[in-house]
Amino acid sequence: MTELDYRSKASAYFSVPRSEMLPYIPATCRRLLEVGCGIGRFGETLKQTRNMEVWGVEPLASAAQVAATKLDHVTTGLFDPQNGLPEASFDCIVFNDVLEHMVAPEKALQYAKKLLSPGGTVVASIPNIRHVAVLWQLGFHGRWEYTDWGLLDRTHLRFFTKSNIVDMFKNEGYVIERVSGINFFVGNPPLNRTVWRLYRLLNACCFGKLNDMGFQQFAVVAKTTATL
Repeated sequence: MTELDYRSKASAYFSVPRSEMLPYIPATCRRLLEVGCGIGRFGETLKQTRNMEVWGVEPLASAAQVAATKLDHVTTGLFDPQNGLPEASFDCIVFNDVLEHMVAPEKALQYAKKLLSPGGTVVASIPNIRHVAVLWQLGFHGRWEYTDWGLLDRTHLRFFTKSNIVDMFKNEGYVIERVSGINFFVGNPPLNRTVWRLYRLLNACCFGKLNDMGFQQFAVVAKTTATL
């Protein structure tokens, strides 16, 4: 994935604050790395509210330049060993809707293990392709339409359900401490009330086994087995 893939994105795409992910950052974190930091709004909030050093990695040069004015250190480029980040140095590494943009997110999790300090944590937000809005459009309308952002963002290379997310982290040697559904929403465009009533009825009949279909993303908190 290169910088050219993102030059057509609206500036708002790189400035989402992701405040809903703030509670997942460990209280003990003193140095954090945000992968795909955009213009640095998430890290800036952490620096303003907590005693923390924040680094960022961002592939889009124009966004990285802005982030560099807010964070302690910003690397322009992809998240790979060639970027020269210090190993065993970060208490927390954050992927806020980033892993799905990678050809091999598993390799990113492998690399993250090298950068984590002992006892370090990975925090990630990952879109849920099993959301009722996507299934409604696919199952009842036969449509799978990419958009500028959202669940079917045209720059997404990988798609995940909750179980896929859990499997990926486990396969890469992580122990998941927490998986939470976040951003319960009605889709883009919004689904009508009848569809939501049908979903809620079906979920009730299935004793809540379809709860995951209501969340846009899942927030993950995980540690490596070596640091537990």
